[in-house]
Amino acid sequence: MRKILKYVAIALVVLIVAGGIAFYVASRPDIARFSTAELSGRVPVMASQRPEQFPTMKVLEATGWPAGEAPRAAEGLTVARFAEGLDHPRSMLVLPNGDVLVAEAQSPPRKDSGIEGKVMKSLMGKAGAGGPSANRITLLRDANGDGKAEVKTAYITGLNSPYGMALIGKTLYIADTDALLAFPFVEGATAMAGKPTKIVDLPAQGTNRHWTKSLVAAPNGWLYIGVGADSNIGEKGMGNEVRRARILEVRPENKYMRTYAAGIRNPVGLAFYPGSNTLWTVVNERDMLGSDLVPDYLTDVDEGDFFGWPWYYWGGFTDPRVAPEAEDRRQYVKRPQYALGAHVAPLGMTFTNGLDLGDRWTNGALIALHGSWNRDPVSGYDVVFVKFGDNGKPLDALPVTLLDQFVAKDGKTTRGRPADVKVAKDGSALVADDTGGIIWRVAKAG
Repeated sequence: MRKILKYVAIALVVLIVAGGIAFYVASRPDIARFSTAELSGRVPVMASQRPEQFPTMKVLEATGWPAGEAPRAAEGLTVARFAEGLDHPRSMLVLPNGDVLVAEAQSPPRKDSGIEGKVMKSLMGKAGAGGPSANRITLLRDANGDGKAEVKTAYITGLNSPYGMALIGKTLYIADTDALLAFPFVEGATAMAGKPTKIVDLPAQGTNRHWTKSLVAAPNGWLYIGVGADSNIGEKGMGNEVRRARILEVRPENKYMRTYAAGIRNPVGLAFYPGSNTLWTVVNERDMLGSDLVPDYLTDVDEGDFFGWPWYYWGGFTDPRVAPEAEDRRQYVKRPQYALGAHVAPLGMTFTNGLDLGDRWTNGALIALHGSWNRDPVSGYDVVFVKFGDNGKPLDALPVTLLDQFVAKDGKTTRGRPADVKVAKDGSALVADDTGGIIWRVAKAG
C-alpha cells in the first residue's frame, strides 16, 4: 500500500511539474523578431504565425504629463497645450468657424464576466481607461487666435459613450455606442439647445468590446459608420457579430442603413480623400498570432469590399484558429493599401488638406497610433504621416513621425496616448491625448 501511495505521490509531482512547465512555456511573452518599420509600408514583412494560448502582456501604466512637459514634435515644428483638463478626449470635429468639438468618453460598462472580464478591467485601469465615461461633447474656442482655447464648455451632455461626429448643413450627427443621433446645429452657440432625434440604432450587442462608432459624412450627404467586432476572431460566436466588423452606410433623410463593406475587424478613423468620393479607414487587426502579426492598416474602401475577418487577413492569409470558410471566398479578400505595423492601434486619421506645416506634410494622411498592450517591445504611441502620390494612393515609403515620446524614458509608463488628429482652421494640427486629458497643437516653429 505504501508503495502504491509513493508511486501516486511521485506521479502527482510529475504532473504538477509538467503542468507548471507547460504553463510557463505557454504564457511566456512572444518577443518581436521584426521592427515596426519592417512591418510597415506598401509591402510589409509578413511574419510567421505564432499562435498564443495567452496574450503577450506589456501594458504601460498611464501616469499623465508633468507640468511643463510635452511630446516631441518633428524638426521645424512646435507643440503646445491647446486645451487640458479634459476627461478622456477621444475624437474631435473642427467646425466651420474654428471651434473644436471634443468627444469625452470611455467604454460603457462592460458586460464581460468571469476571470477574463476581471483581467481586462484591471489592464484597462492600468493603461488609464476603464473608469466611468464622461458621456459629453465639449466645445473649445480660441477666440483671440493665440493657439490656446480660452473657452471650454459642455456642449452636449447625457450621451452614451459618444465617439463619431459629423456636420451636414444645420444638422450635427453624433454616434453614440448604440445609436446615431441628429441635433439641430447653430453656429457660434456654446451649448446645444435642441433635443436629439434618433436616426438608427447601432450594433452594441454582446460585450460590446469595440465600442467606438466612428462617423464621417460623404460629399453626397450620406453617413459612414465604423463598427468594430465584439471579439478577437469570432470566438464568442458569429451570432454576436451581426452588423459588426464592418462599415455601415446611413442615408439620414429616410433613416436607411445597410452594410457598405465587411470583414474589417475594427475600423476606427474614417475620412474621404480630398476632392473625391473615395473612403479611407484605419483598422485595428486581430491579436494573439505573435508580436509581429497582424499589421494594422490604412486602406481605401469601396462598396462591397470584404477584408477577410475573421477567416483571413492581409489579402488572403488564413487564420488557422478560425473554423474554415469556403475556400472560394478567399479570392475576394481585398488586400489593404498600407501597413502601419503590428498592434500599433490606429484610431483617428485625417487627410492634410488645409494643413500649414510645410511642404513635407502635404498630400497625405495623419494617423494617431494609440499604442500596443500586447507586443514586446511596444509599438505605436505616436502620430505619423503617410505620404500619398498623385494617384491618390500611399507612396512606397515608411511613415514619418509628426509627434512622439508619449512613452516615458523609463519605457514602463506612458504620459499620454494619441487618440485622434485633426487639422485646425488656422492650419495647425490638433492631437487628442485621451489618457493625458490634453489637446496638443502642432504648428510651425517661429
